[in-house]
Formats: sequence, structure tokens, C-alpha cells
Amino acid sequence: MSQRQNLTDSLSPLLWGLAVIIGVTLARLILLANTQLQLYPDESQYWVWSQSFDWGYFSKPPLIAWVIATSTTLLGDTDFAVRLPSLLFHAMGAGFLLLSAHHLKQGWAGLLAALVYLSMPGIGLSAGVISTDALLLPLWAGSLYMLLRLRDGSGGWAIAAGLGVLTGLAFLAKYAAIYFLIGTGLAIVLDPPTRRALLSPKGLLAAIILAAVWAPNILWNASHDFATVQHTAANANWQGQLFNPGELLDFLTGQFGVFGLLLFPVLIVAIVQAWRHWRDPDRQIDRFLTLFIAPVLMVVLVQSFISRAHANWAASAYVAATLLVLLFLTRGEKWRRHVMTASIGIGFAASVVMAVLAVNPSLVGGVNAFRGLRHLQSWPETASALHEAETRHAYTALVFDDRNIFHQMQRYGGQLETPLRMWQRYNAPHNHAEDVWALDDGAEGPVLIISEREWERARLLADFERVEQLDEISIPTGGHRERRLILYAGYNYHRIPRTAEYEAAQAQADAARQASN
Repeated sequence: MSQRQNLTDSLSPLLWGLAVIIGVTLARLILLANTQLQLYPDESQYWVWSQSFDWGYFSKPPLIAWVIATSTTLLGDTDFAVRLPSLLFHAMGAGFLLLSAHHLKQGWAGLLAALVYLSMPGIGLSAGVISTDALLLPLWAGSLYMLLRLRDGSGGWAIAAGLGVLTGLAFLAKYAAIYFLIGTGLAIVLDPPTRRALLSPKGLLAAIILAAVWAPNILWNASHDFATVQHTAANANWQGQLFNPGELLDFLTGQFGVFGLLLFPVLIVAIVQAWRHWRDPDRQIDRFLTLFIAPVLMVVLVQSFISRAHANWAASAYVAATLLVLLFLTRGEKWRRHVMTASIGIGFAASVVMAVLAVNPSLVGGVNAFRGLRHLQSWPETASALHEAETRHAYTALVFDDRNIFHQMQRYGGQLETPLRMWQRYNAPHNHAEDVWALDDGAEGPVLIISEREWERARLLADFERVEQLDEISIPTGGHRERRLILYAGYNYHRIPRTAEYEAAQAQADAARQASN
């Protein structure tokens, strides 16, 4: 009877945690089905990738295209189906954190970990947007759970195999999974239980499976001149102005919005405390978790200072961070529990605000802070306007100078009858659109040029022997904003050689333009 009661007491928090995950997921599912926001340009690009199976794509590994293809095949080619995998993956991530926290602390820790994760502002936003982070974080959470099981000796061969599979899939989701390997390597050096667990036949099995899962993508990269690696290096933007304290400040400020207004400062304190008391055996698990947090934050912090870094570039740190702040806030003084409760409440309140905006974006259309919503509205109307323009003449191509608009027309411009082509700004392709759909040099035309980038327009037009300005299209995007496209007819396309002299002249022109502004 006592053993049965203990089992019931152990399962009850897990069942409650599962119920919370299902409840939050269902609520967000209803929101996703009723959102008025169309796909973001990056989402449309991932959808384009999903139309053809491959082991890699220009800027990302293949998993995001695979899950979109699976979802749209099963549910139909709708925006809802494109985004649904993010929601389901985050439910899986919350489930793995539920298991990890329960494994570490028993009691209601698992439920609290799931709540902390699901209430993170970054997760609330990510659950409604298909992105590589939405796939990486849950797979990272699964890998971390498997590693925790191996670390304390409770994991068998199946757990070791699971570690290899999940980590391999994480690399197929986003190359930021390399941070997980860095954390694991540091743990082997600094954490004796991890060292004993992984320098073993089970650790070897996990490594072999990881390599087998990841290998096809590595081979794809090798056969494509490591295009994805080159894109990642270019994205770091070390060719621009170095040392940017403003970018560093922006990145740090962004972390409050990703992890939480209260939890991010708590995380910094928890990391410091874990190493201040490094001799305390009760803090050994804290130190282990910091190895999967601090390297990510430090690398991206340095990147933000040298050049720039988007707030989500450090998102993978917040899987282990969820467990670390949970351990920190459930120890000691009562106020710590109040901080966690308040953070969960604030996070879900932010999710409610985002839900209202997704269902009725016109509420904040005129607020400057929400100007980014223009990228998620009025794309079918834009496609209709371009379709009307293309019917006025027999054009051989529609040529775009902005890859975001190009991919949105691939997604929403089903009525467009003319082939879509991309103007290539530099010598080498800088994005998937330029790599696959660049306008052929020597094209006689006439082509219909759709120009959105005012600062690039003169360069674009200079690549044609003759151009005629046609119309201007203005599409309302909410809040007195509009999408403004200038149309030209272009004849005899011959790209001016992008020599060093050419680029130097363009750089001078850009500097003069910025100075005049």
C-alpha cells in the first residue's frame, strides 16, 4: 500500500503538468486557427523549401522544411498547417522539461518547469511562428533530459540511443546545436558524473547515432561548397563596423523579452551563485546546467559587441536556464517562489496581449512599436495588384529587388502568370532567392521590375540598358502604413561587373546618403 501511495504521489505532479501542457497548447491552437496574421517572409521561405525534399538549404538545415511538408501534406497547404509544428514542438519541449525537473527535484518541480517554459515571452511568440528555434529548443530539451538520465546512472541503452537521435535532429534543426556539444564537452572535463557516463560504451553509441543522423546534411554542405556555413559567417557581419556597444545593449535588453523580465536577472544571479559555491555538492547540478547556458550567452554577447546579434540568437541557453532558475527559486527564502509565480503570471499576460494582436492586429496598427506587423499583412492584396500590372504587357519575368517580397509572392501570388526572378546585388548569391531564381544575365525582356528598396534602386536600374518607369503601387498594411512598390519596364539586362572599384564607389554613395539623412 505504501509503495502504491508513493507511486501515486509521484505521478500526480506529472499528470498535472501534462494537463497544463495540453491546456496551454489547446488554447494556443485555437488562437493559431483564428489569427489574422499571414506568414512572415522567413516563414514563406521555409514553405518554399518544403516544396522540394533535400538534405539542406541555402541558409538552414533541412528539418524545418521536412516538418512543414509533413504538416501541409496531412492538413492542407494553409498558413495554419505551416505554423502548427512550432506549437506541437514546444509542447514536446515543455514535456521534456517536466520530466527533467521531476527527475532532479521530484514534487511539483516538473509542473513549475513546464509553466516557466510555456510562459516565457519568447516561447509565447515562437509557438505561433514556424522557425528553426521552435524546433531546436524542444530537441535540446529532449537531449538534456537524456543526458541527465545517463549522468546519474538511471539511463540505459535506449536513453543513450535517444540522446544520439535527439541531438542529431537538433543539428538538422539549427546549427546552434553546436552549443549543446560545447556544453557536453565542458561537462566531460568539469563534471565527473558526466565524464563517467559519456566516456563509456553508452556514450560511444550516442556519438555514433548522432554522427549517422547528421552525416547526410554534412555531405550536402560539402557538395554545395558549404553554402550554409558561408551564409552563417556572412550573417555574423564582421566586415562592417566593429565594436558596437549599442548593439550589445540592444542584445542584453532583448533577453528580458525572450526569457522574462524577472527571470533573466535571476538567471545571472543563479549562474554566479553556482560557481561561487563550487565546493558545495548540492550545487553540482547547478554548475552542470550552467555549462549549457553560459557559453551560449558569452559567445552571442561578444558577437553583439563586435558586430550585431538578434535577441533570439541566444535562445538555446534558456532550456537549461529554465531548470537552473527553477532550482534557484525553489530553494531558500519564500520571496523566491513569489518571483517565480510573478514571472509566470507576467509571461502568460504577455501571451494574452500577443493573442489579442494576432486576432485583431488593427488595434495597434498605428503604434510605432508594432510596425513589424506590416510584414504579416496585405500580401494577397499585393499579389493582386502585381497581377493586374503584369497583364498590361507581355513581360518575360517579374524581377524583385527584395527577397522578402519575392518569397511572399511565391507563397501568396498563385495568380501570377509570369515567372518570378530575383535581382542579384553582389557577385555571389546572398540568399536562396538569388541562388535559385536570379535573373539571367543577358535577358532581353521586357521584364517588369518591382522595386521596394529605394537605396538600391539606382544600382538595379543601372544593370538594364533601358528602363521605363510605369506605375507606383501602394498597399495599406494597417495603421496608416503602406507597402510602396515602384514599377519599371526593363530591357536588355547586363549586370555591371561587381569589381572592387564598383563596390568602393557604391560604398561612397551609401556614406554620402547616410550623411545627408
